[in-house]
Amino acid sequence: MIFSVIGFMDLLGTIAFAISGALVGVKRDMDIFGVNILAVITACGGGMTRDIVIGKEPPVMFVNPIYVLIAVITANIVFLYLYTNRRLPGSKKALNALLFWCDTLGLAAFTVDGVFAGINIGMNRLFLCTFLGTVTGVGGGAIRDIFANQMPEIFWKNIYAMASVPGAILTVLAWRMLGSENKAALIGSLCVILVRCIAVHYDWNLPKVPKRSGQA
Repeated sequence: MIFSVIGFMDLLGTIAFAISGALVGVKRDMDIFGVNILAVITACGGGMTRDIVIGKEPPVMFVNPIYVLIAVITANIVFLYLYTNRRLPGSKKALNALLFWCDTLGLAAFTVDGVFAGINIGMNRLFLCTFLGTVTGVGGGAIRDIFANQMPEIFWKNIYAMASVPGAILTVLAWRMLGSENKAALIGSLCVILVRCIAVHYDWNLPKVPKRSGQA
């Protein structure tokens, strides 16, 4: 099959995460350079971290910078649109929905990508592939939030990293049972999207230690 789900998911994830990073940069009142940096690090930071873990040096983003270029183009389109129009169309609710879908699609795409990065070099153990998928999925967003001087969303907001874990596990198991990268990628990415949608719809969050009365 000429069509590659992995390749499509890479492209989709890069664009989605680049939009997410650019929007965060705009919200944090960054200039065009800062917006571009946040877009690139959101789109490519997870893959860079994954490559360091598996010993691929230099990371793919530096050897084949096509996805960096896509992220930069996407970021500048977002920036120029907002610079010209001054604001996003729609309400704050619509902006939050856009950020949610960008983050969710990027998370699904790069979770699957991380899993197959391990499988394709012979590291097809379930725990390792799940770790690689999760790191690839959430790493860029975590670095983005650190650069934007805010607590990474993976540590406190909805079910985020924990949506990546079952998606990665299901991708590995589907690949083992079906022997098809495309089918396994679709199943794993749909799992991530479904978990995220259900978690946000029902306002699910992981448990936290409750603050004591009078505690700041």
